Amino acid sequence: MKILLVITELGVGGAERLITNLADCFAQADHEVCLAYLYGEAKLLPNDPRVRVIKIGLTKNPVSFLPAFIKLRSLVRDFKPDVVNSHLVHANIPVRILRLIAPIPKLISSAHNTNEEGRFRMSAYRLTDWLADISTNVSEEAVNVFIEQKAVKPGRMIAMHNGIPIQDFSFSPSARSEMRCQLDISDECQLILAVGRLYEPKDYPNLLKAFSSLVLKASDIKLLIAGDGPLRSYLENMAAALGIADKISFLGIRHDVPALMSACDVFVLSSAWEGFGLVVGEAMASERVVVATDCGGVKEVIGNAGFLVPACNSAALEEALNKAIQLPIIERQKLGRLARARVESLYSLDVVAEKWLQLYQDKLSK
Repeated sequence: MKILLVITELGVGGAERLITNLADCFAQADHEVCLAYLYGEAKLLPNDPRVRVIKIGLTKNPVSFLPAFIKLRSLVRDFKPDVVNSHLVHANIPVRILRLIAPIPKLISSAHNTNEEGRFRMSAYRLTDWLADISTNVSEEAVNVFIEQKAVKPGRMIAMHNGIPIQDFSFSPSARSEMRCQLDISDECQLILAVGRLYEPKDYPNLLKAFSSLVLKASDIKLLIAGDGPLRSYLENMAAALGIADKISFLGIRHDVPALMSACDVFVLSSAWEGFGLVVGEAMASERVVVATDCGGVKEVIGNAGFLVPACNSAALEEALNKAIQLPIIERQKLGRLARARVESLYSLDVVAEKWLQLYQDKLSK
């Protein structure tokens, strides 16, 4: 089967990690895979050299749209895919329109969030829905939100969960020791980790407020935040104003997240909204105690294997973090094993990749 994946960009977000991982899985299953990205420079790439990666070259300048659209049309005509699977709104809508003038036998449009940040985008989904064979989103919650906002009709969007490469995310005592040594963090320190882009949906102000209350109850504690984004300076200034700057390290973009997972005691997600919460699944695969806000599909991911609190509620977040760091070691380990077992059975990359291939085959057979 010839599979064309199209995504907005290849940054370091959850959708980008999923798509590059899926591309590898499809290639390893002997399918011919091409991955096209519209914007920017690729920060993530598939590992399998058989995956063909194409930069379309769209920019923020509207003048670039036509040549980029023509290049994408040429790619479709030359590659002759059996199925095209686009991901994220800025790819989904143009690829749907492309189907009017290019031979796309089957088209699957994939959203990755409950919140597309604007009525215009939801209207664009609704008006172009007929051009896709089926749409997907990363959780049942996200699917329901799209239906409620009339972006799709019932039955026209299904949930396809994200996949976790569990071989990459597993607890490692040696990685824990090495990373703590590298970061100059003692074995006794209670280490909390957050991973994600520093922008509005992740609601890091909520986390900083919760953490500022938590440090009053626990002396030997530290928060690591891995990621970068437009709110970094604001958050650093906020940490200073709250008097907790010495307890927080902003690590920037990191490519050693699995080791950071092993190094921490508790993983925290403070988002105001999410689609799936891929990083939560990664932390669970790493057997970490997870504290997360109830947004998007996070509830589906955690199940009974972590702490779930209301979004945008720093008091509830602080209370759950306090409970998590006070868990006895045996209870932490028990919860961590439960979390990994849940990911292995429901969200491992191999399981999810097979579901995608079944969806592609199902659509091709109709």
